[in-house]
Amino acid sequence: MKAVRYFGHKDVRVVNDLEKPVPKGDEVLLKIGGAGVCHSDLHIIDEGTVGDLVFTLGHENAGWIEAVGDTVKDYKKGDAVLVYGPWGCGHCKPCQQSKENYCDHQSELGYGGGLGLNGGMAEYMLVPSSRLLVPIFDLDPVIAAPLTDAALTPYSAIKRSLPKLMPDEYVVVIGVGGLGHVAIQILRETSGAAIIACDVTEEKLAFAKELGASYTINSKDADAAEQILKITGLKKAKVILDFVGATPTIELGTKVVGMDGDLTIVGLGGGYYQYSMNGLPFGVTMTNPYWGSRTELMEVVGLARQEKIHIEIEKFNLEQANEVYDKMRHGKIKGRAVLVP
Repeated sequence: MKAVRYFGHKDVRVVNDLEKPVPKGDEVLLKIGGAGVCHSDLHIIDEGTVGDLVFTLGHENAGWIEAVGDTVKDYKKGDAVLVYGPWGCGHCKPCQQSKENYCDHQSELGYGGGLGLNGGMAEYMLVPSSRLLVPIFDLDPVIAAPLTDAALTPYSAIKRSLPKLMPDEYVVVIGVGGLGHVAIQILRETSGAAIIACDVTEEKLAFAKELGASYTINSKDADAAEQILKITGLKKAKVILDFVGATPTIELGTKVVGMDGDLTIVGLGGGYYQYSMNGLPFGVTMTNPYWGSRTELMEVVGLARQEKIHIEIEKFNLEQANEVYDKMRHGKIKGRAVLVP
């Protein structure tokens, strides 16, 4: 079986000698239709955040069921499904609420397929439990694969703030990349707030306009915060969604978030914020959400099936994995790259 494997810091290889897994118990074998490529992969590859583990990459996965273990019910060969990415214990309170992304035992279990355990950048993927599958019905797995992160993560972050996203408010989206371009669509469909999109390239800002942003600001501009405040006025923005997470973008968010607002840092850019009592307006909530719940992934599938959101994708084969990662390092991917076995 062919797969894209992580062998250690900056060591990714495409191999052809893996055995096709055989599911048992509640396990499910998936024939992969598409595996999304995410910036989180680069944190693993370039920074060695998982240590010396060896595993198959790919945490955004979709395909067709190839075989099931002897205790699996309700799924059969040929069913089209997504793989829910964060794998919890399945038994603690958060897991029972379908929030395996916040499993009490996460520190003991790791983070899921493609993030320390075998993922889906392969011809086949062994999913440890049928509870981790979400049907996609008539959606194409190649197009649907990135829904598991590139859509689920911004959807969950936005859902936290929906009560504040009224038609007389402003929301700032920082970073119009794999997650940010989907966030704009979700905001357009689920909230009434005016969307201000920020990025460092004019191409992505034009893309944001196409997707529904009311205003665009180049965040490289020295007066980016002042430009945003000219739009929002004294009240500032009620919600900031930072899909970069670098120190300059966090600082930009602190300058434009309004009282009782939400400053939500989704990106893994390694930034920091030096807290002080007068550094933020009163009532501001600063959060760093992680992924989303399994039921929220079902809701994301609903949005996609109604054609209210779509993920801009570029298709590549497994052999091009390292080429794709290099493109990502240099910001050359528009939307999301998907590897197709």
